[in-house]
Amino acid sequence: MQAPFESWGRYPTYGAKLLPLHWQSDFPALTADLHNGALPVGMGRSYGDVCLLKDGNLLVTTAMNRLIDFDAETGLLTAEAGVTLAQILDFAVPRGFFLPVTPGTKYVTLGGAIANDIHGKNHHSAGTFGRHIAQFELVRSDGSRMICSPTENSEFYSATIGGLGLTGVITWATLRLKPIVSRKIDYEGIQFHGIDEFLDLTNQAHDIEYTVSWVDVTSTGRNFARGVFMQGDHSTKKDDLKPSPKPKLVFPFEAPGFALNALTVSLFNTAFFHKQIHKRAVALQDYEPFFYPLDKVLRWNRMYGKRGLLQFQYVIPWEHAKEGTVAILHEVAKSGLASFLAVLKAFGDVPSPGMMSFPKPGITLALDFPIKPDKSFPLFQRLADMTLEFGGRLYPAKDAAMTAPQFQAFYPQWQHFAQYRDPLLTSSFWERVTQNS
Repeated sequence: MQAPFESWGRYPTYGAKLLPLHWQSDFPALTADLHNGALPVGMGRSYGDVCLLKDGNLLVTTAMNRLIDFDAETGLLTAEAGVTLAQILDFAVPRGFFLPVTPGTKYVTLGGAIANDIHGKNHHSAGTFGRHIAQFELVRSDGSRMICSPTENSEFYSATIGGLGLTGVITWATLRLKPIVSRKIDYEGIQFHGIDEFLDLTNQAHDIEYTVSWVDVTSTGRNFARGVFMQGDHSTKKDDLKPSPKPKLVFPFEAPGFALNALTVSLFNTAFFHKQIHKRAVALQDYEPFFYPLDKVLRWNRMYGKRGLLQFQYVIPWEHAKEGTVAILHEVAKSGLASFLAVLKAFGDVPSPGMMSFPKPGITLALDFPIKPDKSFPLFQRLADMTLEFGGRLYPAKDAAMTAPQFQAFYPQWQHFAQYRDPLLTSSFWERVTQNS
């Protein structure tokens, strides 16, 4: 029996047979007589169709969520692939440890974080999540099991990190945590006007661990590309390392399609920019609002209505980063489409271990748009083509729209990667971007 399985963007919507994995031995026995392919999935927090398989079989790993081993001397934590980053934090923070890299939500699985080689506010200093994975077990559909690390089965290690769940099922992984003495972040927020000021602030913050910016993509003229540059380090002042409370707020309903429009988002952006009264604001802030401001409201994707949302995230290398970002921001402003979750950041030069990993040195911009079919998809095609012209690439974990020619230009190594794909495993994303090849 098929059931809907949504990505966080809620587009596209495909039915699939859901097969929960409870034990490390469940795969591949569970798929012995199945057809139409299979795909391991976790919390479904990617935005497009990398976690979807139309009319196929989804191997849901979230019940495979046990902690296996922890070494308090080295910070090495071994856990099953279905454990979430939230569960890891609940265990690690009271013991004086934190995630080495975290995205903007903690409700992703360990396996999903590896498969999408996630990045965070500290990419310039720590690189991607995959750099902190000491080893993992990969199970193939033929029943073979292999330990993968930088020195053992290193090609499969590289192919699986950022490999979109296509190389096999990760059963467990060992993650290198980092020590902390406080839940608090020494935070500073700085208003800026324009990309030049953003770049100046980025250069000044090279010794600060976490940096990210919110940027207003609706304003033009003298307010074009205004934003707030947010930076912080873990506090070195010892504090109570209690676990986080569970979120209690849930976005209560599907917002009507007209709720997010150019006017309402422009008003929000103006209010957000001016809520910081002074150009600079300093605070001692808990890590939850610093890293996960949206996690306190469960199901916040309902805010975009029943049609869902599209996210667009690029990285453009430094050679064309400034001109490319300015051109794309102008194109977005000209389109009249509204994005209030606009995140601007510089990627550093710490190399990613994954063969198909997204980050590279340059500027990355992530934009969320409510789906308006006649406008959203043509805009995304223009933005993707512009990204290609400026030598950049898009992030598969955030994508629902790039074409096969675009993907193959962004990731020319895809055919080499395909040699490591498990013959049983595929996804709607993979089928879409490798068609006619």
